[in-house]
Amino acid sequence: MKNKGEKLKILMLAAEAAPLVKVGGLGDVVGSLPPALARLGCDVRIIIPKYGGIDEKKYKLKKFLSDIEISTADKIEKINLWQANLPGSKVPVYFIENNNFFSSPDPYAGNNSEKFLFFLLAVMRVMPLINFVPDILHCHDFHVAMAIDLIKVENQYNNFFKKIKTLYTIHNLNNQGQTGIETLRTGNLNKNLLASLSRDSDDGDINFMVQGIINADLVNTVSPTYAKEISTSIYGAGLEKVIRQNQYKIFGILNGVDVNFFNPEKDKYIFKKYSAKTLKNKVLNKVVLQEKLGLEINAKKALAGVVTRFVWQKGLELFNDDLMRLDCQFVFLGTGEKKYEEQLKNLAQKYPRQVSAQITFDAALAQEIYAASDIFLVPSRFEPCGLTQMIAMRYGAVPIVRATGGLADTVDSKVGFKFKDFNTMALQKTLGNALKVFHNRPKEWERLQLNGMKKDFSWNKPAKEYLKLFQKLVGI
Repeated sequence: MKNKGEKLKILMLAAEAAPLVKVGGLGDVVGSLPPALARLGCDVRIIIPKYGGIDEKKYKLKKFLSDIEISTADKIEKINLWQANLPGSKVPVYFIENNNFFSSPDPYAGNNSEKFLFFLLAVMRVMPLINFVPDILHCHDFHVAMAIDLIKVENQYNNFFKKIKTLYTIHNLNNQGQTGIETLRTGNLNKNLLASLSRDSDDGDINFMVQGIINADLVNTVSPTYAKEISTSIYGAGLEKVIRQNQYKIFGILNGVDVNFFNPEKDKYIFKKYSAKTLKNKVLNKVVLQEKLGLEINAKKALAGVVTRFVWQKGLELFNDDLMRLDCQFVFLGTGEKKYEEQLKNLAQKYPRQVSAQITFDAALAQEIYAASDIFLVPSRFEPCGLTQMIAMRYGAVPIVRATGGLADTVDSKVGFKFKDFNTMALQKTLGNALKVFHNRPKEWERLQLNGMKKDFSWNKPAKEYLKLFQKLVGI
């Protein structure tokens, strides 16, 4: 048991940590939560792979240890350990370098199961070498779930790991890390080493996420509603039985956003900065974006923004000709599956003054869209948390979301609009209702904007919730 006055020591493992490496929301969380916990008095450190795309000079990486040998079933690999601080903070980050597994700039290139199992094997090797004995190992998503198995195995031989408690965070239950049993060879694991591995292998494969859920001391998802939803067949992605069996230790904590970066008063990417007190300046960003993207230039025309990955989860098929009957412009930004990219490009070709489809990853343009949008659309099939609706509210864009997961937790009638049924008719009706308020009741619309801008989406509250879980784990 930890004494109340002692600093909690937390080691986080993840595949991403923004801004060092970021593909999606996982990177945002791992880049933002540790500094927030440090401000609460925790000693937090992070270990990630050293991918080929990480800029050593920009982020001031220094080599910490060299030529550490890691034994796999087939051969001995060598790794180097690098160190830097998370940009903008004093949180130490350790990087595991191995050219056979992590040379690509794409974090998810190659065999992810084998690659991340090797990463965790290396983590177990270097943990005793960095002069840091964590109270809690905090593992994010399927990539690092097997660390919890490896600790249980190490406990049989190495006292270093005996007192370490584990928290496993599910960012998206649909990405589970299913792999063949032969992958366990990479981590020198036998399916019979742990009861959970033995049971999991009965169907011919191993599921990394299942291992994390079963073996972690506590589990959390990234919103309270999603924590409940995943116990159902609709949202459980085939793991609802495992979730229900472990429901007693599963919690939901909403993510935060970087409120310093996502701030229309300071945003260097937008045409005209503004705040809740100067909200009338927001429309100038809309007119500039309309001109830039070839839309009808009309300050009084409602502009609806969509910034997302173009994948099945995000509900992009709901955007069709029926929606184009509404008196509204649409701007889409993102990349993903070809069928969705083509669908949106076709809409833009048919309605060039009403629809713009930007098939690209462009962080600056994303900021411009947040600042320009009157309405922000998030019609997801499911959404563990969702960050874009929170960011949009920071910029005075009124969200219209499907009532699921974190969308249901962050949007209410004081700040925006929700619909339940996953179909175009429900989206069309809700957007139509929003447009009536936009056009006919401007004071009511402004109240929605201001309420959204005043909401606290910082990491302060989530960090305190995580701290409660950590304290629960160590008996404070």
